[in-house]
Formats: sequence, structure tokens, C-alpha cells
Amino acid sequence: MVESQLTWKFSKVFWVANIVELFERAAYYGMFIALVIFLTEIVGFSDIEAGWIGGVFAALLYLGPIFNGALADQIGFRKALLLAFSFLAIGYFLLGAVPTKIFSLLSLFFIIIGGSFVKPVIAATIAKTTDHLNRARGYSLFYQMVNIGSFAGKTFAKPLRTDLGLEYINYYAAVISLIALLIVFLFYYGISTSEERKDFREILRGFKKVLKNIRFMLLILIVAGFWLIQGQLYATIPKYTLRMVGTQAAPEWYVNVNPLVVIFLVIPITHFVRKFRPITSIGIALALIPLSAFCISLSPLLEKNAGQYITFFGIFQLHPITIIMILGISLQGLAECFLSPRYYEFASKQAPIGQEGLYLGYAHLHTFFA
Repeated sequence: MVESQLTWKFSKVFWVANIVELFERAAYYGMFIALVIFLTEIVGFSDIEAGWIGGVFAALLYLGPIFNGALADQIGFRKALLLAFSFLAIGYFLLGAVPTKIFSLLSLFFIIIGGSFVKPVIAATIAKTTDHLNRARGYSLFYQMVNIGSFAGKTFAKPLRTDLGLEYINYYAAVISLIALLIVFLFYYGISTSEERKDFREILRGFKKVLKNIRFMLLILIVAGFWLIQGQLYATIPKYTLRMVGTQAAPEWYVNVNPLVVIFLVIPITHFVRKFRPITSIGIALALIPLSAFCISLSPLLEKNAGQYITFFGIFQLHPITIIMILGISLQGLAECFLSPRYYEFASKQAPIGQEGLYLGYAHLHTFFA
């Protein structure tokens, strides 16, 4: 009973970190779900150019934590977060206000810098404010907050896109980033990194140490396959659904099935697998994710055999592609519940004391490779 009580006891800075993560994810996913559409319809890039820009943007965003995680250990987590949300607010605002080809690339670069600070710092804060009794639950709560933010961001993106215009999604993201900046300024205190400030040679030695951790690097490469499939929610599904279902389709709401599943299931599933080794839980996720991709691939076959609409109980109709998307994306959300909290827990346990930012920066490399 005592252990059960201890495992749910978290510090104030733990909750502050989770709240700003929620805000950052709400801003990011609201923008990212519409990014490819924005780049083609507003900025003027071709489909292929927008695909490359979106892919490189996501890759650099998840490569940056390697360097910015180590830099955050140097300058302190609070300063790193203040810097991060300043860059994010500027980047999102410029993306909406100056939608030219050159400025859109500059804006995305600002977002890369800001976002690549947030990821390792928040994950490292969770590591520093939990212990062996509550770390798994700490990361499950963290991941629940990530998905609440993801759900909220994409929910706001739909009416903003259809009622006001695509550029207003970026203004919304800028405002959310400013709110997160204010929260960090007022409430994020108590995480000391003074013992972790190292010179450049020590940082390079830290990088080499991570690269020599073969087990950790192999896991990153394997998990990249999961995120390669999951990443299609943003890379291809928005345009695919608008073209196949019609302009009345709502790709934001299709993709929102994923975080909705995670919000409700991540904590009970993490509790269920708490006695499993992290690798076992990750393995379950890797077994589920190909099933989700296979399910989504069946949408043209269902449309061919069922026609344009399928009626449920004589009350409402859904397009076959909509039905398949809901099923496939639900499976992806279920797989994420098994994967992400235990993956970050595993990564945090690989980190020597004082190098949490560095290791949890490397933990995001899976999406770079994806």
C-alpha cells in the first residue's frame, strides 16, 4: 500500500513540465497535420516539394535533440525551455504571417530549433523527478499529456482550416507557444543541472559513449520502423483522404483517433505491463503496428466492394475509407500505448547521472531515421 501511494507522488515541477509539454504538442500537431496542405495551397510548393520539406523538417526536428539535449545540460533546463518557446512562437507566427517560400523555410527552421530543445528537456525532467518506484507511471502520465495536446491541437486545426484559413492554424500555434513560455517563466524551477555542465570535449565523449551503446542504438533503429508507419498519419493521410473521400473529409479528425485511444488506454496498459521488461512491451507494439498498416491498405478494396457509403443501423453513413482509417489508426494508438512510455523509461535507465538530456535527446533519433 505504501509503495502504491509513493508511485503516484510527483513534484510540482513534474506537473509543470507535463503541462508545457501538452501546450507544445497542441501547437505542433495543430500545425503539422495541415503543413503539407499549407505548403502546397498557400505557399505554392508542388506536392513533391512539400513532401520533401515535410520529411526533412520532421527529420531535423528529431535529430536536433541530440545536440540541444547536451546544450540544455550546459545552460540549464529552465533557460533552455525559455529559449525553446521563444523560437517556437516566432517560427509559428512567421509561418502564418509571411507565407513565401523563403520565409516558410526560415520559419520551419525556427520551429526545429525550439522543438528540439523541448523534447529532451521535458523527458529529462520526468527522469529527474521520478524514481524506480514511479518512473514507469511518470512516463505514462507524460505520454498521456502528449496525446491530450495532440488531440487538442488537431481538434482546433479543423475549424481553423475550414472557417478561417490555413494561416490561422499557425497563429493559434504561436499563441499556444507564448502561453507555454509564460508558464515556464513563472513556474518552472527546482531542476539543477549545475553538476552536469561540461566542456565541449566532455560532450563529445558523451556522444561517443551513447554511440558505443550498441543495444541502445539497435533499439532506436528497430523502433524507427514503428514511426515510419505511424508518420504516414501526417505525411500522406491528409492529402490522401481529401482526394479519395472529397473536400468534406476531415483528416484532422481521422488522425485524432490515435491520441484519443492513447489518452484512455496508455495508463491502464502501462499498469498492465508494469512487471514486463521494457523490451517485451516494445515488442508487443512492434507486432501490432504492421497490422494497422495492413488494415489501412485494404481501404480501396472495401470501397470497391461496398460502394461509396456504408450505412450503420439505418442511422448514419460512413465512407469505406473513413471506416478503414478509424480501425487502422486505432490499432496504431493501441500499439503506441505499449511502446512509448516503456521506451522512454528504457532510454532514461541507459543514461548515466548527469547525462539524461543527452540520452533522451538520442532517444528521439527513431523519428529521424523513420
